[in-house]
Amino acid sequence: MDIGVFIPIGNNGWLISATSPQYMPSFELNKEITQKAERCGFDFALSMIKLRGFGGKTEFWEHNLESFTLMAGLAAVTSKIKLFATVATLTIPPAIVARMASTIDSIAPGRFGINLVTGWQKAEYDQMGLWPGDTHYRDRYNYLAEYATVLKGLMETGVSDFSGKYFQMRDCRVSPRPSAGVKIICAGSSDEGLAFTAQYADYSFALGMGTNTPTKFASVSSRLADAKAKTGRDVAAYILFMVIADETDERAMAKWQLYRDGADQDALAWLTNQAAPNAQHGAANTNTTQLAAPESAVNLNMGTLVGSYENVARMLDEVAEVPGTAGVLLTFDDFVQGVENFGTRIQPLMKSRAHVHADA
Repeated sequence: MDIGVFIPIGNNGWLISATSPQYMPSFELNKEITQKAERCGFDFALSMIKLRGFGGKTEFWEHNLESFTLMAGLAAVTSKIKLFATVATLTIPPAIVARMASTIDSIAPGRFGINLVTGWQKAEYDQMGLWPGDTHYRDRYNYLAEYATVLKGLMETGVSDFSGKYFQMRDCRVSPRPSAGVKIICAGSSDEGLAFTAQYADYSFALGMGTNTPTKFASVSSRLADAKAKTGRDVAAYILFMVIADETDERAMAKWQLYRDGADQDALAWLTNQAAPNAQHGAANTNTTQLAAPESAVNLNMGTLVGSYENVARMLDEVAEVPGTAGVLLTFDDFVQGVENFGTRIQPLMKSRAHVHADA
């Protein structure tokens, strides 16, 4: 099973709390995390893109780096780990992204991939006059299908004459092309999103669910399998989990409770309000519906593994047993220490990572 780290490109990572570790994003922070992950045998690092945060007293995600330029910098200071940047597809034309991908591939040949997002938070795009209207909630995967067609065509052949509803290419050219195939990830978990992923992407990026319920996401994997059966393409899933680990279950749970007690309610209210239109106008089972659910929105309702190093290792091995699971993408409450603890305390106990121990 592959292991990736969802590096903190935005302030405070993925905990919307005044009692969790507070920090600002920087290249130096993300370089330290990514280089440490590479030394610990992580397979990949992925950075999101966020253009407007949620406010509140923690100013959650009001401070963000840009994904492609960050990953270009990290490409130059790493040698093995794969790197995925995220493109907000309403902001950058696919031909420019193809050229950016080729540039980063020239820094890190064969190690670069792209995460495509349709955009669900209206405020991110409205502030720049780029929101196409609320019909986007219904049409976004039609838009993304054209986007992916142009992007993949340019990276694979260097030329595109695609003509569709959203994009019209006229002998559009990109050279040099990437030296190796650039893998595509998509995070959609609605039926529409999974259908897109099965047709155009190499990996599905899905949220884990619940606290210490490592296999609860299996229903998404089942729906992905149904979508793949219709396209005949091999698409595997990366599952997002937060890891809060310590020497004992009790100490880990105490940290988790502390973070929940400090939840930034104003930022959470902003998140709920921004997610509501997508849930109303979009398809069912969207990631944003899960992100904003009230049960545990302090960490955006991602699947959370809380416990001793031994128990977290056991739960991750359970994740690996779910059919179609290629790997996990991990966040941590404290990224620098969390990556170190994973590499030295959790990974050596995982059966699904035995190949890393053998290579060490």
